[in-house]
Amino acid sequence: MNKETPYELNRRTFMKGIAGVAIGSAIGASESIAQITEAPKPWKNWSGSVICNPRASERPQTEFDLMDLVRRANKEDWTVRLAGSGHSFTPLCATDGMTVSMADMKGVIDIDREARQATVLGGTKMRHMHVPLREAGLAMENLSDIDRQAIAGAIATGTHGTGKGIGSISGQVTGLRLLTASGDMLECSMDKDPDVFRAAQVSLGSLGIVVDVRMQFMDTYRLHEKSWISTFDECFSTLEESIKNNRHFEFFWVSQRDGCMNKTLNITEEMPDEMPDNENERIDHSDIVFPSVRSRRFNEIEYSVPEEHGPDCLLELRELMMGKHSDVVMPLEYRTVAAEDAYLSMAHGRDTVTISAHQLAELPHQVFFADVEAVFRNHQGRPHWGKIHTLKAKELAELYPKWDSFLKVREQLDPEGRFMNKHLKELFG
Repeated sequence: MNKETPYELNRRTFMKGIAGVAIGSAIGASESIAQITEAPKPWKNWSGSVICNPRASERPQTEFDLMDLVRRANKEDWTVRLAGSGHSFTPLCATDGMTVSMADMKGVIDIDREARQATVLGGTKMRHMHVPLREAGLAMENLSDIDRQAIAGAIATGTHGTGKGIGSISGQVTGLRLLTASGDMLECSMDKDPDVFRAAQVSLGSLGIVVDVRMQFMDTYRLHEKSWISTFDECFSTLEESIKNNRHFEFFWVSQRDGCMNKTLNITEEMPDEMPDNENERIDHSDIVFPSVRSRRFNEIEYSVPEEHGPDCLLELRELMMGKHSDVVMPLEYRTVAAEDAYLSMAHGRDTVTISAHQLAELPHQVFFADVEAVFRNHQGRPHWGKIHTLKAKELAELYPKWDSFLKVREQLDPEGRFMNKHLKELFG
């Protein structure tokens, strides 16, 4: 192992020096995450951790096609699961019935520049939203590390970025249209069916098919990104200050060096060509700066803990990975999300710290993740819906104040369980 201390390394060295595994390539998705194929070929998610054999794999072109597919599934008594980018590590999409890809139902439409709103079709990849929004002078308030997901899938699982006082992507949704199991097209917002709306903002695809979403945006803006390497002690001693004083702050911690790669993003009026020639800083449009380019396949566990529990939870995980699991070369990621009111938001009712642990897809993760999960649970943690966890209905009900409210909406919209699968039945009981 290179004996340099973390603060003697530049960002590039740090990213390449973790036992041959680069953070920049180890924590993300490739351009082509999952392919929807005709049955009987199996469907699998991006990491290869979930495989299923649907009876039918469909790719509708229009809303009428979607309605026909729901009618067909009702007639055949098949379950229906939406299969988007395949970036969920849990078996959310798995079914022996019908998988549906909305990849051809995409686009940003009905832009209201004055209200800073637009409608986004459910199959639209977030990365395909950037150009039409920018041309209209608009941008997303926040974005996740990865922007390859379809917008319907991103809100279904509560996908988020980082930033104190800034919520998840679901929190940017002001209304949506949902195709239910009965074939009805239901419109909901805080002004129209607010209970359904709060349930649908993060629903795991269990209420129906999200056809499109109405979203609130901002005027376009540029971000100044700064990245630097530090020791863990340096990062931890200034953690509260770093979160408070920056619009976005996150860091990756690696046990082999006990070092951190820190990153801040702040809105700036500066132009990109005003930046010095420095590989650890850049300025560009927000939609260019937010996402990261990643390639290596991995499996991931992430929990959201109350903000005040974040530091202690991190220290316990560090002790675990410096001791029993010192062989894990993948990093922990530490981010923040503002409190939200969507019924199943991981940040429901509380400002939140999210901590993610990763393992390469080709290596076993079960024992490591089980020990990590035990730490999270000791800190009132809620699992990320799209990432590996073992919680079932009883444990989940204790973590979500509006759990019963969500189940009431779910039963109302899909009493026959058309949009359920084995995994969801375990979650909802």
